Amino acid sequence: MPSNCSAATFNPETDIPPLDGKVIFVTGGTHGLGKQSVLEFARHNPREIWLAARNVVQARIVANEIIQTVPGATIHVLELDLTSFSSVEKAAKTFLSACDRLDILMLNAGIMAVPPGTTNEGYEIQFGTNHMGHALLSKLLLPILDKTINTAPGADVRIVSVSSKGHRYLPRGGFRFDSLTTTGDDLGAYGRYYQSKLANVLWVKQMAELYPQFRVAAVHPGVVQTQLMDGATASPTVVQVFAKVAYRLFKPVQKGVWNQLWASVARDVRSGEYYEPVGVRGRASDDGKDRKLAQELWEWTEHELNRYLAMSVK
Repeated sequence: MPSNCSAATFNPETDIPPLDGKVIFVTGGTHGLGKQSVLEFARHNPREIWLAARNVVQARIVANEIIQTVPGATIHVLELDLTSFSSVEKAAKTFLSACDRLDILMLNAGIMAVPPGTTNEGYEIQFGTNHMGHALLSKLLLPILDKTINTAPGADVRIVSVSSKGHRYLPRGGFRFDSLTTTGDDLGAYGRYYQSKLANVLWVKQMAELYPQFRVAAVHPGVVQTQLMDGATASPTVVQVFAKVAYRLFKPVQKGVWNQLWASVARDVRSGEYYEPVGVRGRASDDGKDRKLAQELWEWTEHELNRYLAMSVK
């Protein structure tokens, strides 16, 4: 697919339409891109925003800060630990018991270049956090997403997954299914991160195929001044250099958030696409465009999720 090299002009203040009556769910909303997304959405009068985060205390602080900036905003705090399927399931049940619609699901939370480890269910920690936790959350919220598109007049349901240009740094054919239930030591911290971000791109591609009623997109925010690398311990020298130059060379978060906000509301978003800032498509890696690999990852993921859900019912 040829690249759409012309970046879209986007200003959240003027280009996010009125969000009256809409319900929005953002993961990882305590800082950086997630926090800024909640703030920008709040300025356009949605019915309510759900700020989901592992640190509930910090989430409440952020919610109160945003409400002080946007008086009258309705922001609910929801505990969500993406490394734990039981936490994801509990968060989904809480949301479903309280809401009758969901218009925008922003899968923003993520970790980068952290030490080797696994999630509660035994998935490589970055893949488990960045992909599996979000995949389970989305699966559990499918009924309300579908209900919204079928019952809310003029509904335009969106799912936005924050991926990374880093997925392009994996060599062709570099996705390793055999590493997904290990610590993935041999991939290195950044290899594990890039693989998890490729999973985001592939999941979006297959999601769009199977659920054409929604608009689903993966986005790269650009190189942004966020706390994403706070937990990074691999290549300490590189991390230290990044820390020193980030706030001089990287985009401020107020601009870094534009691409995911654009994907949440713009009319010309194509479902299943990966976008670089702002609204530039066609730049996914060859693996990121591979429909067969997308289907293979989807089926692998669904098998794992269904296995967990079958056990959780017992």
